[in-house]
Amino acid sequence: MLQALGLGAAEGVVYTALLPRPSASAQDLARQTGLERAEIARVLRDLAARGLVAVVSETGGDTSDATGPGVNGGTATRYRLTPPSVALAPLLVEQRNALQRAETAFSMLTEQYRSSAAHPAGSVVEVVVGVEQVAHRFHQLQLGAQRELLVFLVGAPTAVPREDTDMAESSALDRGVEFRVVATKDYLDGHEVAPDMRAAITAGLELRLVETLPLKMVVSDRERAMVPLDVAGPCGEPSAVVVHRSGLLTALVHLFEKEWDQARPLYPTSGGVRVQAAAEQWPTEGELQVLSLLLAGVSDRRAASQLGLSIRTVERRTRRLMDLAGADSRLQLGWHAARAGWL
Repeated sequence: MLQALGLGAAEGVVYTALLPRPSASAQDLARQTGLERAEIARVLRDLAARGLVAVVSETGGDTSDATGPGVNGGTATRYRLTPPSVALAPLLVEQRNALQRAETAFSMLTEQYRSSAAHPAGSVVEVVVGVEQVAHRFHQLQLGAQRELLVFLVGAPTAVPREDTDMAESSALDRGVEFRVVATKDYLDGHEVAPDMRAAITAGLELRLVETLPLKMVVSDRERAMVPLDVAGPCGEPSAVVVHRSGLLTALVHLFEKEWDQARPLYPTSGGVRVQAAAEQWPTEGELQVLSLLLAGVSDRRAASQLGLSIRTVERRTRRLMDLAGADSRLQLGWHAARAGWL
C-alpha cells in the first residue's frame, strides 16, 4: 500500500511498525521487523530526511540529531511518526501529478500515432502474431480497462491459458470495472471451470450462455478490441487483430449487445453455476442484492459502493428488474417484488 506513495518495501515495513507505537528505538524496530540494524538505520535516516518520522529522546524531547539510531547524551534515540495526514499528503499529491502527466503523455502519443501519415492502417487495425504477442496484447486490453470489458468466450483457450484469464478477470473486478461475458456451452465443458466461474460471478462478473458465437472477442472501454484470426500466422502460430475506434469497433460492440440480450444468465450455485431456463422470469442473485438495497431506500451510488459494483451495473440490473416486473417506476417494482415473492 505504501509503495503506491513512493515508499520502498523496507520503508513500508518500518513505517507500519511505528504506526501503533508512541515511539520506538532502532533496536525495538529491529526486533519487531526482523530487519538488520544497518538496514533499520538507513531506513530511519531516509524517513527522517523526508519528514515522515521525527527523532525524539527517550524522555520525549525533540532533537535535531537525525543521523540514525544511536545515543543522544547517553539516551537511546527514539523515533515517532509524523502524523500521516501531514507527512503523506505531499507524497499523494506528487503521485497524482505524476499520474496526470503520464495520462497527458499517453493521450498525446496516441493522438500523434493516429494522425501520423506513417500509420494510416495501423491507427484502425493492427495484426498481432505469435503466442507471446497475442497473450501480451490480451493482458494489455484487460489490465488497461477503466470502465468496461465485453468478452466472447468460445471453446478452449489457445494463446492465453485459462488461469491467466482468471487472474486478469480478478484484477479488473477489483478495480470496479464493469465486466460482462457471453460464453458458449463448450467453453464451460470440464468440471474445473464451474467453480472458477462461480467465484467470478460472486465477485461481480456478469456471465450469460449461448449455444454458439461467431468469434472470440474482448472489447476494452469501447475504445479497442481484439479478435483472433482464423488464418494461422507463420509456423502455424496463433494471430489476432486489434481494432481501434472505428466503424468496425462499433459493429463489434453492437454484435456483443445483440448476443448479450439473447443469452441466458448463469447463476452461482453451491457446486458451480446454473443456467437460467428459457422460460424462467426470476431475478439473478446479483439483481436481488440490488433490489434489497433499493427497497431499503439506498441510493444507486451507495448500493454500488456497498456491493463493490459500478453505478452502471446497478442501473442495468435495476432496468432488468423493472423489465421482468413490467414496472414503469421503482414503486411498482417494489409492489411486484413483494407480490411475486422475490425477497
